[in-house]
Amino acid sequence: MLLCIDIGNTNITLGLFKEGSLGPRWRLATNYERMPDEFGIQLLGLFSHHEINIDQVKAGIIASVVPPLTEKWIQVCRSYLNIDLLSVDGAMNTGIELKVDEPTEVGADRIVDAVAAFQLYGGPACIVDFGTATTFDAVAANGDYLGGAIAPGIGISRDALAQKTAKLPKVDLKPPPSPIGTNTIHAMQSGLLLGYIGLVEGMVARFRAELGPEMKVIATGGLAELIADETEIIQIVAPWLTLDGLNIIFQQNQKG
Repeated sequence: MLLCIDIGNTNITLGLFKEGSLGPRWRLATNYERMPDEFGIQLLGLFSHHEINIDQVKAGIIASVVPPLTEKWIQVCRSYLNIDLLSVDGAMNTGIELKVDEPTEVGADRIVDAVAAFQLYGGPACIVDFGTATTFDAVAANGDYLGGAIAPGIGISRDALAQKTAKLPKVDLKPPPSPIGTNTIHAMQSGLLLGYIGLVEGMVARFRAELGPEMKVIATGGLAELIADETEIIQIVAPWLTLDGLNIIFQQNQKG
C-alpha cells in the first residue's frame, strides 16, 4: 500500500492506495503542538480500526504547506512504518510545467491538485480548493500550471466577523432560508455563504475569459460539497483530489 499525506493549515488528510485505488482515507485536525509519537499513535489507531497491518504500507508521499509538521511526519513514518516519505516540491518530476515566476514558491498542494485535475479530467481547468485559504488554480489545455489566485477561506471570514465585532456570533456555515436575512444569524449566513459563492462565481468567470469556454471547474477541499450545492458553476466535486494527485506523482517518480 501507498500512504499519501496532505498537510494543510487546518486539516491533515491521509489516504491509502492499493493497486492504484484509494481505500481508507481520513481528515485530522492540524495540531502544531503534537509530537511525532502522538501522531504515530493516532496513525496506528486509524490503521487498527480498518484492520490494516503496518507491514502492508510499503511507501509514502507527502505534500505539506506546514514546514514544522513536515519533519514530524517524516519521523512518524520512519519510526512507526519503517518507510521514507517522498516530499513534493516545485523542483521534482510532476509531469507538468510550472509556468510561473518562481516555481519553488508554489504550494505543494496546488501542484498536486493541478496534476490530479489534468490527469483525471483534462485541461483547461480551474481548480477551486476550499481550505484555510480558497485557492483558484489554472491548468492549460496541455497541462501546464499557469498560476492562480488566493482568497481568504470562508472559515477565516466567519471567524474574523466573530472576533472583530462586539455583537456578531460565530455561526454555522449553512444556507439561510433567504438571501435577505430577517435575523442576525440568517443575515450572516447569507453574507458568508451566498456572498462567498458570488466571489467564486466571479473568479471562475474571469478564469474562463482567460482559458476559454471549455474550461472545467473542479472543486476540492472540506467545503467543496457545501459550496457546490449552492451554485451551478462547479462541474466536478473531487474532495480527495490531492490524495489522487499524490498517488499519480508517486507513480511517475517510480518510473523515473
